[in-house]
Amino acid sequence: MVICHGDGSYSFSGRDDDIITTAGYRVGPADVESTLLEHAAVAESGVVAKPDEKRGAIIKAYVVIKAAHAAADTEALKDELQELVRRRLSTHAFPREIEFVDELPKTPSGKIQRFVLRNRAKDEVGA
Repeated sequence: MVICHGDGSYSFSGRDDDIITTAGYRVGPADVESTLLEHAAVAESGVVAKPDEKRGAIIKAYVVIKAAHAAADTEALKDELQELVRRRLSTHAFPREIEFVDELPKTPSGKIQRFVLRNRAKDEVGA
């Protein structure tokens, strides 16, 4: 996806099919992922849309915790991560679901395979 700035310049922001529409708001997963990475406990994150009857989709984050924080209280960490995104981005951009995983699916070149995460999220709701 390309963004046109007020000064006439353009920037590349990611693939349009990665954009999440939740409750009428469009959210870029890269923004949420980079915000999650600001937390000291987060090693990696992958953010996708999960189908939701009320909002159309919710934001779901798959998060890899750094080894030094592996024993952390995961419920408290979820709350911290959600609040971090609320503060840095907005209330509509925070991940309503966070799942901690050992690793994220990646291509041989190391890019996150979001389609695998999207399919996993869809399978959870039977969509």
